[in-house]
Amino acid sequence: MKNYRWAAAGAAFLLAFALALQGDGAKIAGLITGQAAFVSSKDLKPGVFRKITVADLPEPGDAHPSFGKMSPRPEGALPQVPEGFKVELYAHDDLKAPRQIRRAPNGDLFVAEEAAGDIKVIRDNGGKAEISTFATGLAPNPREGGVFGIAFYPVGANPQWVYFGETGGVVRFPYKNGDLKATGMPETLVSNIQPGGDHRTRDIVFTKDGKYMLVAVGSADNVSQSNRSQEHRANVLEYTPEGKFVKIYASGIRNPVGLAIDPRDGMLWTSVNERDNLGNNLVPDYITSVKEGGFYGWPWFYIGQHEDPRAKADYNGKDKETLPRVASETIDKVIVPDVLIQAHSASLGLTFYDGTQFPAEYRGDVFAGEHGSWNRTPMSGHELVRVPLTKGKSNGVYEDFMTGMIAPDGNAWGRVTGVAVGKYGSLYVTDDGSNSVWKISYTGK
Repeated sequence: MKNYRWAAAGAAFLLAFALALQGDGAKIAGLITGQAAFVSSKDLKPGVFRKITVADLPEPGDAHPSFGKMSPRPEGALPQVPEGFKVELYAHDDLKAPRQIRRAPNGDLFVAEEAAGDIKVIRDNGGKAEISTFATGLAPNPREGGVFGIAFYPVGANPQWVYFGETGGVVRFPYKNGDLKATGMPETLVSNIQPGGDHRTRDIVFTKDGKYMLVAVGSADNVSQSNRSQEHRANVLEYTPEGKFVKIYASGIRNPVGLAIDPRDGMLWTSVNERDNLGNNLVPDYITSVKEGGFYGWPWFYIGQHEDPRAKADYNGKDKETLPRVASETIDKVIVPDVLIQAHSASLGLTFYDGTQFPAEYRGDVFAGEHGSWNRTPMSGHELVRVPLTKGKSNGVYEDFMTGMIAPDGNAWGRVTGVAVGKYGSLYVTDDGSNSVWKISYTGK
């Protein structure tokens, strides 16, 4: 009889989880398309939907860098969110450039301070953030990289380990729910990821069944214009949970900064920084589901049937392509990503909304941080976006969800880096521009 009661309880839990994730049918009004979808960060407004398609892409042109300085957050300034939502400053003190953020099964929020090499734990105490230091020293050489990815294993309610993605590999610490400080020494599982070059984040997720660990590794540079090693770069790599290399899961992804697993179907998604120096609106960053074995074009092609002019044999300008193309990686095999984001927005962390606080239409949607541009005039990014999904699929539309992080002097004061869903359904958004964590709640008012 006990077995029947356990089975019934288990079925009830699965039904509740499934219902929590039902949310198809986003209310999309006033969709902006075509050239009107390309705007400046200062003109972004929350609740605006936009869609960029392959047909909207311009011809390659000249780069227009804009190395804007960061301004201090004006006194009392808050980001802007859609009507019915509230944003508040949740954590600020004792944070140093917070980047990736992940929720532990017990509701604690783990935050990676990439450059410092520290992992912080934020525990909610009656709406107040209490910050502890879980581990330090995970950036032995800050000039070559730091710590970014965070994942708990085994998958489920009772992990035994917490994994961290360093620029050169993956380590793990013993962990049980509620630990605020590491109880043991780190164990190095992967140590041979090439650390040199420009893209240093290494995000980590486990497949839904827990059998494999997926690690995101960005390219060493823009389009391989140097001789720095690109071995196993610009890929999502697959390992066992013990760190044994299995295969390249997907390739040709210039800088897959954030990874997330759709809890409904187990599909891998990523947020990607595409290449530079082809103009203000090339090449779009993107958020996409990732096909196992798929090829996404870098460095020779981009967004489907587009060849990078720097990859052509007769090109002799800036960023001359030197990386030999593998014969099997041809333009007809390039996958077009699901959602094209304004070029140079610098798409970073992402998550699926698995809470129940927000209205049903938001459940199961993707939220992603757009860190902000350096080589676009005017600026792009500096926002949190939402990608509505229907049965786990996107139609290419995204919503400017949290905006308003530009100071009166025209410089940005905030840079969105990561996002996680809290225990009670609020969103927690890291911002390494103002060294803050923002909390977004639904009020219905």
